[in-house]
Amino acid sequence: MHVDLAGIELASPLVLASGVMGLSASSLERVAELGAGAVTAKSCGLEERKGHPCPAILPFGFGLLNAVGLANPGVDEMVAELRAFRLLSDVPVIASIFGKTVEEFPEVAARIAEARPAMIEVNVSCPNVAGEFGQPFSSDPALVGEITRLVRARVSDIPISIKLSLQCLSLAQIAKACADNGADAITAINSVGPGMIIDPNVRRPVLANRMGGLSGPAILPLAVRAVWEIAAAVSLPIIGTGGVETAEDVVQMVLAGATAVGVGTAVYTRGLEVFSTINSDLHVFMQERGITSLSDLKGAAHV
Repeated sequence: MHVDLAGIELASPLVLASGVMGLSASSLERVAELGAGAVTAKSCGLEERKGHPCPAILPFGFGLLNAVGLANPGVDEMVAELRAFRLLSDVPVIASIFGKTVEEFPEVAARIAEARPAMIEVNVSCPNVAGEFGQPFSSDPALVGEITRLVRARVSDIPISIKLSLQCLSLAQIAKACADNGADAITAINSVGPGMIIDPNVRRPVLANRMGGLSGPAILPLAVRAVWEIAAAVSLPIIGTGGVETAEDVVQMVLAGATAVGVGTAVYTRGLEVFSTINSDLHVFMQERGITSLSDLKGAAHV
């Protein structure tokens, strides 16, 4: 089930999505050992960020609401963790970055590049901090294009993937802005929202931040549609992410046009074994149908 993701050879199409088990070299290694084809570290910025107070994560039956608020140790600490991981494992590691301003993105990218990750994911889409910096970037093709261009100019020798959200008027326009400005891949989608759950007994929102991004199986149809639209607009490889829990979910993403498939919330709800389970079930799915390569399925639903 090997796949080629922008020149990076993956032993499995499954990629640990950013935000889950991605803060330390040891946690990334645990995921790599259990069958992930690549692992994505938690998004980092120039400086340490505490994020929102707890409770910040809420399981609710159809997924999670999370308002972590991009809590991270800062780029220098993340460089150290990525370097440590590369000594522990040969599984490709994807660094994930964000910035508070357009100009900050290339600065963080240049710093994280010191760790020599296999790829840099540029997160322009986190809805948890939409009022601060996530929303304006992910919804504006010109801003996304400018961020892509600046990051590409600062980091010319590492593939970059732009992480998109549904919070835009046209995914096709955003994807084309990425392609036109030097992106090597696209990751889609981030969590959706924000949403809110209120405790009927105490009559208050459950999350300390009141609102949070929605992830998990509730957003799978939205993520599949997003991958479909992006694949129809550009030829860049796509890491399809959002609500994936089973081998059949992976096949949906690939049929829509994904090259690799991110798994995030399922790690939280089903445990780390979800990678080995999906890999095994995917092998059976393909064997029963005489499918020898996932590339035979890629984008097939568009025909």
